Amino acid sequence: MSRLKKQISNRNFLSSLKFKFTLNRAPKVAFFANKANIPEITLGVAEQSNYLTQPIPIPGDTMSFGDFELEFLIDEDLSNYMEIQNWIRGLGFPETLAQIYDLQSDENSYQRYEGNDIDLYSDGTLFILNSNDVVNFQINFRRMFPYQLSTLNFDATNTDEEYFTAVVSFKYLMYNICDTHGNHLPKKYS
Repeated sequence: MSRLKKQISNRNFLSSLKFKFTLNRAPKVAFFANKANIPEITLGVAEQSNYLTQPIPIPGDTMSFGDFELEFLIDEDLSNYMEIQNWIRGLGFPETLAQIYDLQSDENSYQRYEGNDIDLYSDGTLFILNSNDVVNFQINFRRMFPYQLSTLNFDATNTDEEYFTAVVSFKYLMYNICDTHGNHLPKKYS
């Protein structure tokens, strides 16, 4: 391979400010998103016995993904906060079974996954923008569902007005890093 192909072609840095998020089931939450993460990915490790030294670590075959966390500003009507809270309540139906049926009839309930009669999940996409504020690549999350929503603490002793934010944590089946057309980023090996 020539030396020119090994050179860095884009010398701009990735900015933590340049992103957008969409969540099919909770568009109001996605609109007010102000922090998001690309979750960690972990490969399991097996150990090979060795009588001469300690066990030798070898790559395993099971991957695990960290949680996706999204922080968002809360509107004063709590409409975006309630999108997530109602979703969680519908998944857990803490008071009545009707809560899960309400989740199914939600106007943002859009997709049934193969083999599931109940729509519990939503797909989401984290768009990463380049230095010109154009989508550079995207992270596609499949079969997301929220499992934790942060507390809202009111405090009359604050001297400055502060606007509420909440953090929602999601589990999901898998995420993939893709180009702007949704194709997996090409593998580039030297």
